[in-house]
Formats: sequence, structure tokens, C-alpha cells
Amino acid sequence: MSSHTVKNPQHSSPARQPSRFGRLLRELWFQVVLGAVLGIAVGFLLPSVGKQLTPLSDWFIALVKMIVIPVVFCVVSLGIASMDSLRKAGRIGVKALGYFLALSLLSMLIGLVVANVFRPGDGMNIDPSQLDSSKVPAKANEGFDGIEFVNNIIPESLFGALTGHTIIAALMVSIVFGAAMNVSGEAGAFLTKGIQALSTVIFKIVNWVMRLAPIGTFGALAAVVANYGTQSLQQLGYLVLLFTGTCIVYVLVVLGIIARTCGLNIFTVMRYFKAELLIALSTCSSEAVLPQLIKKLEAMGVGKSTVGIVIPSGFSFNLDGSAVYLTMASVFLAQAVGMDLSWEQQLVMVGVMMLTSKGTAGIAGGAFIVLASTLSSVGGIPLAALALIVGIDRLLNEGRVFINVLGNVMAAVVVGKWEKDYDPEQARQALDAAGQKKKDLESKTPTTVEADKVDVH
Repeated sequence: MSSHTVKNPQHSSPARQPSRFGRLLRELWFQVVLGAVLGIAVGFLLPSVGKQLTPLSDWFIALVKMIVIPVVFCVVSLGIASMDSLRKAGRIGVKALGYFLALSLLSMLIGLVVANVFRPGDGMNIDPSQLDSSKVPAKANEGFDGIEFVNNIIPESLFGALTGHTIIAALMVSIVFGAAMNVSGEAGAFLTKGIQALSTVIFKIVNWVMRLAPIGTFGALAAVVANYGTQSLQQLGYLVLLFTGTCIVYVLVVLGIIARTCGLNIFTVMRYFKAELLIALSTCSSEAVLPQLIKKLEAMGVGKSTVGIVIPSGFSFNLDGSAVYLTMASVFLAQAVGMDLSWEQQLVMVGVMMLTSKGTAGIAGGAFIVLASTLSSVGGIPLAALALIVGIDRLLNEGRVFINVLGNVMAAVVVGKWEKDYDPEQARQALDAAGQKKKDLESKTPTTVEADKVDVH
């Protein structure tokens, strides 16, 4: 029998393999890093140019927000429609809410302890009457309004929620619509297939939009460095460093322990979601990565129904980074103006924040508005003191958004495991594949044509 050699069709032509840098350049996370480095460079070296680049970030976030509500609708409604029973949806929702409340409380207490131990505002001796409160957003003067919160949940029309910008309202309509499809028999099945097709189209648009993330990152960081840069860091550097350190410890200890209990390594999880975390950091927008998180969590073995409920609701009710910030910033402001809050006052403040932090979910700069609402509700700390941190709020938002995103990733895994809607083996394979891909990019050398030949006898 004669033998002959057949070449792999993919390598039939002696095409030159791309270099290691060329392969890296195709990776979205690397493009985001490159955009960030270039943005910082432009902000420092050409601040007048950097200040003009804010629209690049604004346009990218606007494009993402354009697609977020349709993604939420498709994922949540399909997740509930495909469940064996609506009881499961309710069970997932209750477990998720319980987890959210527990983590929010823990996060606030951590911020409280850090601010009391390290006392970043001591010695500032600020006179509130001398502060320029004109920079404080007008909305910050409004207290928490429970009626307005409920008004935001209930849309003016069923489809009005899907054309609006409030995730909470879209979430409620999606849950109701999914539940109705679940119990509507053949008619519901017909609609489910249609929404599945719509979901495919929507996620194709998501992929296109995410390719623009490096441009949004470039514009965002160029503008931030040009507008705030070193001046803000010199003003309140200790608070920025202390908050950053607290965020790092929170990720390594709190989220690290949660990941370990689920059989995961927090560093491996961060590597798997590195592109999403980098985009969220640079744009300071959690919503900017919501569609991709849903897609990756499902690929990681978390059930579609769990992801569909936990992630959209998590970005409204589970903002752990914002929770750490709220208590730290409140105590800092009290210390800065010479107030000594008792533990009783601080615990009352935490109780108020547990409510107000849910009332401004989805609002741009929501954590800052919650902080103002809390100061208005509790009293004592002058609202004008907010002028102290307006300039560095964008810098503090970096840590907030990182923990918010990673915290919701772990929330989906925890609830999925709790609900037995999580496949650890699939998670391990997905995380290992991500790690192997990185190794390949770092060590892969151009393959020869001979290596791709297959002997057929």
C-alpha cells in the first residue's frame, strides 16, 4: 500500500503566520490596554487635546446603553420562559436578593471600619461655609424618595420600558413577559422562538459595539487625566490610596473566599473576565459590560435562567464597590469638617444607605447621589462638604465599578451553585481554556507547513 501526504486545508498555502504582537493585537483586552496607555499619555502630554476627547467615551457608553435594555429583555424573558416552573424563578430571585443584602451590609461595614481605623479626614479642619458647593450636582440635594423609586419601576406602558433607559423597569417587564410566555402554551412557545432569534441578532450587535471599546477607553482616560490628573491626587491622595487599597483587599479576601468556596480561584476568574473588567475600569460604567458578562457566565457553566435573573438585578441591587465607598466617604467627610460620629450614628447611616442605594440604581454617578441622599436623610454632615470629593469622585469610581462587576460575577456563580444550576466542570474547562489561550499567545511560534501534514496510509 502506498502512502501519501495530505496537507491540512487551512494551511495549504504558505501564508506567513502573524507575529506574537500581531496575535496579541487581535485580542480585545490587549486593544483596551493599548487604548488606556495611549489615553493616559495624551492626557499627560497634550491635556488640551485630552479634554476634547470626552465624546469618544460618551459615544461608546451611549452605544452600549442602546443595547443593554434589549439584552436584559431577551435574557430574562427567555430564562423565565424556559423554566420548568415559575416557582424556580421566584426561588432564584429570593436567593439572589438575600445574597445581595448580605454582601451590601458586609461591604458597608468594611468601609466603616477602614474609615474609623485609618481616619483619612483627620486634620483637614474644613469650614463648610468656605466650600464651593456649586460643583455639587443639583440632583444631590434631593433626598431618597420611595414614591419616585416605585414610579421608576412601573413604566408608563409595557413596551415603554424597553425603549427607556431604566434597567429596573425593563427588568420588571421582562420578568412579567417571561412568566406570561411560560404559561401561555403554544402561543408562548411561538413567541419564545421569536425572541431567541432576536437574541441572536442582539448579541451580534453587542459584538460589533464591543470592538469599539478601545476607542472609548482611549477617550475616557485621556479626558480624566487631562481634567483631574495629578491635582486631584495631591488634594485628597490619602483617601484615593486608602480606598484603592481597601478595594484590593476586598477582592483578594472577600471575593477570594467566595470564589474558593465555589471551587474557583479569584485570579483565574479575573483573567477570564479581564476584557470586561478593563472596559468597566476605563469607562467607569458597569452597564458597558453587562451583555458580555451574561454571555461568558453562560459559557462558564452558570445556567441561563440564573444568569438571566441575577446579573440584571445585580447591577441594580448588588453594587458592593459602591457600598464600600458610601461608608468610607461619609465618615471621611465627617472627619474633614471636624465631626465625630458615634457608632450609633454610623450604624443608622448604614441602615439608611441600605435603602437609598437601591433607590438610585442605574443613575449615572449613582453612588455620589446616594451619598448626598444619605447625608440629607441622616443630617449632621453639611451637604456642602460633598464639594470636597466632587473632583476625585471619578477616580474613586474606578475601584467601585471593578468590585461591582466582579461581585456580580461571583453572585451569579454562588446563586447558580446554591440552586444547582451551575456546572463546575464546564467552569473549569472555560477557565482553563482562557489560561491556555494566554499561554499560546505568549509562547506560540509560527507553525510550519510540515507540522500540519497528516499521513494517510
